[in-house]
This record gives sequence, C-alpha cells and structure tokens, in this order.
Amino acid sequence: MSGQWPTLLDVSLRLDPQGKIHHLAEMLSQSNDYFNDAVWMEANEMAGHQFAFRTSIPAGSWRQINQGVPYSKSTSARATVGVASLEDYSQVDRLLAEQSGDIEGFRYSEDVAFLEGMAQTMVQTQFYGNTAATPAEFMGLSPFYNTVSTATAQNAANVLDAGGVNSANASIWLICHGAGKMYNVYPRGSKAGLNMEDKGDIVPGYDSFGNRFEAFTSWFRQQAGFVPHDWRYGGRIANIDVTAAGLAGPNAYDIFAGIRQMFMLPPNMTAESSGITSTDAPNDPGTGIRPVLYCNRTVRFRMDIQAIRDRNVLLTSTDYAGKPVMKFNDVPIRVVDQLLNTEARVV
Repeated sequence: MSGQWPTLLDVSLRLDPQGKIHHLAEMLSQSNDYFNDAVWMEANEMAGHQFAFRTSIPAGSWRQINQGVPYSKSTSARATVGVASLEDYSQVDRLLAEQSGDIEGFRYSEDVAFLEGMAQTMVQTQFYGNTAATPAEFMGLSPFYNTVSTATAQNAANVLDAGGVNSANASIWLICHGAGKMYNVYPRGSKAGLNMEDKGDIVPGYDSFGNRFEAFTSWFRQQAGFVPHDWRYGGRIANIDVTAAGLAGPNAYDIFAGIRQMFMLPPNMTAESSGITSTDAPNDPGTGIRPVLYCNRTVRFRMDIQAIRDRNVLLTSTDYAGKPVMKFNDVPIRVVDQLLNTEARVV
C-alpha cells in the first residue's frame, strides 16, 4: 500500500534549487503510433459490438434445355467482440501537494505519467490483448492472427511465416483501417479517447489501516474494443528472427519481398501498393480504407539496411502535415515500441 501515493522523496526529486517543479525528462515515453490511424466507431451494444459477415455465396448452375436449376442461397454468420475499460486513479496527499509549493504543477507532473502509461497499455493490448488470459481486457491482433496453418484457421492465409523458430521473433503488421474492415469501438452512448476528470480534494484517500486523509484525485478511463470485421484487411509477417541468425545475419529474411506479398492479401488496396483497387462486391469500395504498416525499431532499422544494400527506391520519405513519414509503395510505416522482439514462434 505504501507505494501507491507520492512521498516527500518524490516531491524533493521534482524540485529544482529554486523550489520550482522540474521539467521531467519522460525517460519512459515511447513511440506507439497506432490510434492516430485507427477508425473509431460507436459500439452497438453496451459492453460489446456485434458484427456480421458472409460465409458462402451461390455460384449458379449451368443449365441445358429442359433441365431445371436448383435453388441456392448465401449464408452469413455473426460474431461479438467485447469492449474493455482501462482505468486508474492518481492521488496525492493534500498536505504533500501544499508542501511542494506548486499544487497544480506537482499534480500535473504526476498525472502526465498516467496518460503515458495508459497509452502504452492500450497499444500493448491492441496487439497482444488476450481475453482468454486476461478476461477484463479486449482481444487484440496477435491472438486472432495466431497461426500459419490454414487447416487450423481460415485467416491463417493472411499470416506469413518468416522462418524464425525460437522466441526471438518480431512481426510486421499491415492494418487497413476502415469502417466495415478493421476498426476500434467505444461503448454505446460514450465517446472515444482517454477521459480524465479532476476530482479535486473531494475524494478522500485511505491508508493501509483504513484511516482517511484529504487528497487530490484525478481519474482516468479509456474504453475500447477491436473489431476485425473483415479479417482479409489485416496481415501479419510473423516469425521474423531478429538475432544474428536472422535479420542481423548474412542470410536475412527479405523484408520488402514479404511486405509486397502481404500487400496482395487484402481484396483491394491503393493503386500504388498492390494495383488492386476494386472487387466484385458492390458495396465494398477500396477508397474507404487506410493501409498502414507497423513494426518495432529493430525491424525498422533492418528495413533501412536492406533498402540501402538493395537500392530499394520504393522506400521513400514524404511530408505529411509538416512531419516526415516513411512509406513503402505509398503505405505509411509506423514504429510501435510495444511490438516485441521476443515473440514465440507462430505455428
């Protein structure tokens, strides 16, 4: 219990020689650019989201004279994903905050850590969340794209095997964000994003013996779920060995060949990425998606090395809203620090 509230030591470490709150170097911050790309929709249930998808289509029958044609039909199915709630409280003893000499400054220095930490948890859950292991969280991408065997799962067709065999593997993800494709949801009747409420000093703190003290309290909550509505618009290159026997070695996996292969998996994408821009589904336009590649820093570094060695002119740097963005065949590449180099082999 003693570690859940800031102490005098925490205050002293945040004060400069003039007694003002230091600007803290956020040494634990990361690059986790995912939810800036994500499409958010309101869930159609209070604690989840139900969606439907086609499972078979009629093919028609060739007919001869005086021969009939059997009736046929399409089939569909429904699935439901859960919406989870990530919450936390930041609480500072009122006496301690007053002794800091800058109540709001000290509270802010504490609250900003919660914003960063919860953002990292959300991205970690987006890729690795598993309700079988942790029922309270939402199901992420990895447990869904978790096999390369099409005999085991139909969506294994969108999981490419880079050959890594141990537990020093990474993944590259292709997510085509879009309504009806791959999107995130928030609970019905609420709003998307991280919510924060300043409770002031009206919420008391309690020590380990249940004794009350006055405290300043901030409350944080973000609710989210992930919907792979059409799994064909997601892809994963799994089992990328990042050791000296893999990406760091002389016979490294060809990252760009793998990405090009992954670009062929969605039914349609952009003209630059795959050249496939339409399907025979009348209500399934390709312009409604935003394809993005996600990888960690290790894989991103090896992309540059392979591009330099092979003179890969398809890896380009462009400017978007005043910020440089790396792209491959016009698809942005984002670095996500929550993506691991220690993934077990996907079989």
